[in-house]
Amino acid sequence: MKTAVPYMIPYKKNYRIEISDVDFMKTLKLSTLFDYFQEAAVIDVDRRGFGIDDFKNKFNFTWILTRMKVNIFRNPVFGEEISIQTWQQEQKQLEFERDFLARDCNGNIIAAAISNWIILDITTRKIMRTELIGESPCTPGMKSAIDCKLGKLKSFGKLELSYKKVIGYSDTDFNGHLNNTRYVDYAMDCFNVKDHEKYNAKTIEINYISEALPGDTIILCKDVSALNSSLVYIEGINEKSKKAVFKAQVEITQRDVQKNS
Repeated sequence: MKTAVPYMIPYKKNYRIEISDVDFMKTLKLSTLFDYFQEAAVIDVDRRGFGIDDFKNKFNFTWILTRMKVNIFRNPVFGEEISIQTWQQEQKQLEFERDFLARDCNGNIIAAAISNWIILDITTRKIMRTELIGESPCTPGMKSAIDCKLGKLKSFGKLELSYKKVIGYSDTDFNGHLNNTRYVDYAMDCFNVKDHEKYNAKTIEINYISEALPGDTIILCKDVSALNSSLVYIEGINEKSKKAVFKAQVEITQRDVQKNS
């Protein structure tokens, strides 16, 4: 029996939720879920022949995540075993669409995500056309994990200062800039501990707009004018350039304390 062509089936990776993966409520941190998604995506592009090192050596390109939306149906807890499934959608002119599903040990979907990725020239920092790397076919027969298109986010009303963050060594990734999962932590830090005791993130959507480097100061602002609709808008702004680094929209829901305790 022949081995299946890598893109013909979604890539799947199993995880056991460890103590370092959870928050003070023993539920999986949202940034850790993003870490799982990122790791699965990296492995899948590698098996497609576009792994990080080969990509750099052959084309001088790197992958950049530009937009992502995650729907959370249940927050898994410490000690649980879950799986992450990922696959590529149709290759576009300037971007790739990649989807994810997280399932518990019984196969129930606990989170779904869609994302957009671009390829960037490492030297010029310019976005490159996807055709330059050849064809990377979509995974056949796989529907979108979330039936919507990702677009630009904007505030509902007035932004108010939450806090400032100086980017340090521990915030950076192999590209030397702020890792996409850290944006999630920064957004979640715009809520205080009592907020996290009472609410969960039901949906989070992020626009990654510009790079943040070690030494940069990010001003984190929050807009709660749509809180009646359970929506909170968050924006990170580079203090020096005054340009947006990322924009996020979080839909919150009441936390089931009894289930998560």
